[in-house]
Amino acid sequence: MRDVVIIGSGCAGLTAAIYAARANLRPLVIDGIEIGGQLSLTTLVENFPGFPEGVQGPELIQRMRDQAARFGAEYQAGNVTAADLSKRPFPLTLDGQTVETRSLIIASGASARWLGLASEKALIGKGVSSCATCDGFFFRGKKVLVVGGGDSAMEEGIFLTRFVSSVEIVHRRDQFRASKIMLDRARHNEKITFTLDTVVDDILDPARREVIGAKLRNVKTKAITERDVSAIFVALGHIPNTAIFKGQLEMDADGYLKTHPGVRTNVPGVFACGDVQDRVFRQAVTAAGTGCMAAIEAERFLESSDE
Repeated sequence: MRDVVIIGSGCAGLTAAIYAARANLRPLVIDGIEIGGQLSLTTLVENFPGFPEGVQGPELIQRMRDQAARFGAEYQAGNVTAADLSKRPFPLTLDGQTVETRSLIIASGASARWLGLASEKALIGKGVSSCATCDGFFFRGKKVLVVGGGDSAMEEGIFLTRFVSSVEIVHRRDQFRASKIMLDRARHNEKITFTLDTVVDDILDPARREVIGAKLRNVKTKAITERDVSAIFVALGHIPNTAIFKGQLEMDADGYLKTHPGVRTNVPGVFACGDVQDRVFRQAVTAAGTGCMAAIEAERFLESSDE
């Protein structure tokens, strides 16, 4: 029997683990599919407080893991494949085994939608990014591509114009999912151009371990063209890792968990933090903040519970 189980080992989950462990709750952290979350896929992080020279994403995650472990947090590899939130303690299925917990913190995050290219995977964190806020600064004065046709793509493109020399938004169709207001803002920005009916066919150059260009393919004419760019920002949205909670926890239309107020879900004793409930900011520092909130809420819940 556990006082608290934390699903997810990114910034939100590890911050929750630090606070829960210091409260002597002996938290069990389930690493999940992506150990370390989004930060494990990044390189230099310059916007996390306390690191004036920046810190490598994997290093920041490891420091958080070590800090939580120092206070008594335990880690278990694997992924939770089922959960029954209709009764307490909550039974969780972890790789065929059952773990019971009096409270649950969900920090399973949201996975970025990628293009699915081998070259893309090789260059994530080396010029391929899913977060302009995180990485746009590194490409000051450079030419970049943004892939997507929704509000996220427009927002990313507009934000990037603060730093880069030009933004080319590449979209596979000739119609946009973006709202009219966001599309108009992008169209009126002199640094942004649009290439429609086009997909990214390949990203150059994994051998050099950096983005130096992209091959684009027109879906109608099949013509291949190349672009000399220094970065590609994939803005196709995110997929919250909440499938096992469908029908049990309140979600929005895209599967993000609804919390009200703060980090409480509709089930007492279950809390959600980080990207699994934040579709707006998706930053390491905001994830850490909600992780802190979730651990404090779990502690208060356990103190007030008679079970």
